[in-house]
Amino acid sequence: MPTSVRLDTETETLLRRLAQTSGRTKSDILREAVVRLAEEHSASSPADGPYALIADLVGIARGGPRDVARGHKQAFRDVLSNKARQ
Repeated sequence: MPTSVRLDTETETLLRRLAQTSGRTKSDILREAVVRLAEEHSASSPADGPYALIADLVGIARGGPRDVARGHKQAFRDVLSNKARQ
C-alpha cells in the first residue's frame, strides 16, 4: 500500500546517504526503521513495567486499617509526638 512521507531536508539527506552507502532503497530503510521503532515501543510498554511484575499480588492482602492512605498525616503526627514524649 503506497504511503507518502514528507521529510525535512536534513532527514532526506540522511536517508539518501544511508541508502547509497548500504546499497538499499530508501523504502527498505524506512520500513526497517518503522519495524525497529515498533519493537522498541512494545519492549518498553507498561505491560512490562513494575505493575506487571506484581499484578498477580495486587488485591490479595487482607486485614490492616482501611484508611491508611487517608489518615497518613495523622498517623505520622502520632508517631512524631510519641517519639517526642520518649
